[in-house]
Amino acid sequence: MMFPRREFLRMSGASLLTAAASSVAGPAFAGIASPALVGLKDAGARTLAVQCLRTGEKLKADYWVNGAYVPDALGALNRVLRDGRTGEVHVMEPKLLDLLSLLGRQLETTAPFHVICGYRSPATNAMLHAISTGVAEKSLHMEGKAIDIRVPDRSLKTLHDTALAMKVGGVGYYPKSDFVHVDVGRFRSWNG
Repeated sequence: MMFPRREFLRMSGASLLTAAASSVAGPAFAGIASPALVGLKDAGARTLAVQCLRTGEKLKADYWVNGAYVPDALGALNRVLRDGRTGEVHVMEPKLLDLLSLLGRQLETTAPFHVICGYRSPATNAMLHAISTGVAEKSLHMEGKAIDIRVPDRSLKTLHDTALAMKVGGVGYYPKSDFVHVDVGRFRSWNG
């Protein structure tokens, strides 16, 4: 099931989380009304399984149930996807979680996403930017809108090609570092 970029953006407009960029452990999710993507799971729930490689933490959560995001599940995902270097927690954009859910469906896998980097604090981003040209100075990781992943039961090339074919957000291919970057910014692609 492919979602053209225009359809994805149309359906996601009502679900954007407009929380401030400051770090928060327990954000208010009152502004989240409707799902960003429709029909991701017949049972009326969207489940996301992640394993953070930096901390070793694993989480499988139904983050959207019966037409609404689940605040406790979103909070748990925010904690697991925190900056693994500083421990700083930030709100992850629900549209990014929906993108991952759809990507898992497109890949026809139930394996957890192995997360190399979810949220990245400004301090961590500045440190990484100083030592690598592959780290953007104004990375979407700092806004909770980007994630670096791999999927254990799919090749990196398959993950990259599938994400690219969705034409939603940015897709970076980093075969030497063994991950694919996906984000919910404007559509673009690059090799790292």
